Amino acid sequence: MFVGCLAVLLFVVFPKADPSPIFKSYSYKEEKVKEDVPLPTMLHPLVEKYRDELVASVKKKGIDVVITEGHRTEERQNELYARGRSTDGQVVTNAQAGESYHNYGLAIDFALRTPNGDVVWDTERDDNENGEADWMEVVAVAKDMGFEWGGDWRNFKDYPHLQMDFGLSIRELKRGERPKVEEYADE
Repeated sequence: MFVGCLAVLLFVVFPKADPSPIFKSYSYKEEKVKEDVPLPTMLHPLVEKYRDELVASVKKKGIDVVITEGHRTEERQNELYARGRSTDGQVVTNAQAGESYHNYGLAIDFALRTPNGDVVWDTERDDNENGEADWMEVVAVAKDMGFEWGGDWRNFKDYPHLQMDFGLSIRELKRGERPKVEEYADE
């Protein structure tokens, strides 16, 4: 109420004053948007490298992992977002275009291939018969490589999802920030 009275008083006393500074909210960190920074069209080179190493590493454990998604276009992301909402099917993502690490080439999804060739999303299967769920063995190897697993998320469990965010939030990626290849190279 006090702010409203103050604003009315200022408009009466200073009718030509710009009221926007009174009502504008400020953040501690100034938002800088990089202009014309296109979305990547492929996986980040390090994510691609670790994807291939993940597949090879779990193969040695007798697990046949299939990468079902990598980089996604905005159109593909919106198509997936529509599932269970405006189109048939169940909800598979809470992220619209530009809000998924897939759109920035920083995420992959996986499934398992059974000995008879079927692709499954069975988190309890143990085809290599070592007493551990193959799914969780893949997750453990991926985490050791630096991937974050969507199964650890609190609100929306995305069990097939693995991502490397390089310390960047979706908000920063939307503003045009991108991880640099040379900053994260092992060499």
